Amino acid sequence: MPPANTQSQPAVLASPDLQLKAIYSRSLASAKSLDKKLESHSVDLYSDDSGAEKGYKDLLARKDIKGVIIALPIPIQPTYIKQALSAGKHVLSEKPISPDVATAVELLTWYHSSTINLPTPKPTFSVAENFRFLDSILWASSQRSKMGRVLGFRTRLGAMVRPGSKYFETSWRKKPEHQGGFLLDGGVHFVAGTRLLLGSENAPVRTSAYTTLLQPHLPPVDTLDATVKTKSGVNGTFAVSFGTTFSGCEYAVACEKGTLTVFRGKVVVTNDGKEETKEFPEEGNGVKEEVRAWGESLVAGKVNPRQAPEEALADLEVLEAMLRSGEQNGEPVDLKHVVGV
Repeated sequence: MPPANTQSQPAVLASPDLQLKAIYSRSLASAKSLDKKLESHSVDLYSDDSGAEKGYKDLLARKDIKGVIIALPIPIQPTYIKQALSAGKHVLSEKPISPDVATAVELLTWYHSSTINLPTPKPTFSVAENFRFLDSILWASSQRSKMGRVLGFRTRLGAMVRPGSKYFETSWRKKPEHQGGFLLDGGVHFVAGTRLLLGSENAPVRTSAYTTLLQPHLPPVDTLDATVKTKSGVNGTFAVSFGTTFSGCEYAVACEKGTLTVFRGKVVVTNDGKEETKEFPEEGNGVKEEVRAWGESLVAGKVNPRQAPEEALADLEVLEAMLRSGEQNGEPVDLKHVVGV
């Protein structure tokens, strides 16, 4: 299964429906570093600099490999996705689905086209979004559906990505060729969490946003503040910054019967004047759960709805609309490809 990162590897090993067969990375040194972390689970290594019959296409030609998890720099993922699907391999690709909406639409149009020559039966295409597998958000979403009409919402994330930190020290993140920099790479998670919490009846349909760069090492922008109008007519706010001294994450939804506030591993509900706090002390980052769900979907022969590429497109569209509005000094932008949760 190529390629793998430090989080997907243990998730694959923990899944009863998956077996790790191989690792691909663009460099052999990187593939070897991943292999070392497997301890007793040594696997075959592939890379672009490994010589004859050890590249990505060679791995895809193996009949004993049924699916791949693709976790590569955002701009190049669509090419690797197409190659894997064309080789008949099931795909779970990292979020976002692509660097921009136009590329995502082209990718999905290609995948669903009756004119392309994909193997039969058609391999499945899923997109990983671990926030859709967080117990706190899932439980809060189930409670929200019992609390009447949504009256408003807010999503807030404050964080400082510093030089030297784990995620910053990759060349493609330091000098991003994709829109939004860390706001696309990390911010799309919080769009997914917000959409899941609100439900399809409150899907975003219009946004107005301001963006700015607070930290010079996080180009092109690291901070976004947006207002959002939903299909149901209610409004909310979405504020995400990776360059601020504010810290922490919070989702809050006001409903007719009370409020829901989601923190990491905890949900606070006020319902008809009574407050309840539900803790999720074992909640991780959702990666093991999403990989396990992918394995189960392969056994079942159909894509898990929370991993449908159309959902990833909807997440991307919301964030891209916010970035476009920010470039236009807050000019409202309408969404065109809204997909239900």
